[in-house]
Amino acid sequence: MVYTIPEIPPSNNRYIGRDVRWKYQAEKRRWAGLIALYCRPRPQKPFDRAEVTIRYYFPDWRRRDPDNYSGKMLLDGLVCCGVLEDDSFSCVSLRLEARKDKENPRTEIEIEEAP
Repeated sequence: MVYTIPEIPPSNNRYIGRDVRWKYQAEKRRWAGLIALYCRPRPQKPFDRAEVTIRYYFPDWRRRDPDNYSGKMLLDGLVCCGVLEDDSFSCVSLRLEARKDKENPRTEIEIEEAP
């Protein structure tokens, strides 16, 4: 399954170490809503084990650290809307990729059932 969300989640740097807890919670809820909206069709039952690849299509090649785009909000949203059973290490193998698309920045989430 491949899902496309026409936005890129904020960098973790926007929230970590800052006193913006409520802004973070609001953004996390917003992303859960985006996941629920764009991640269709959903599997009949959530994946017990999955290989998840997150591809960020940034508008430029500015330097970005992968750990700041760890997929936290995305994985939590996938669990919340019933695509993944859980987002723990025992259930998810995660891969992050960065690409450039100036005209169409977006986030693609590819999910394959793991053996």
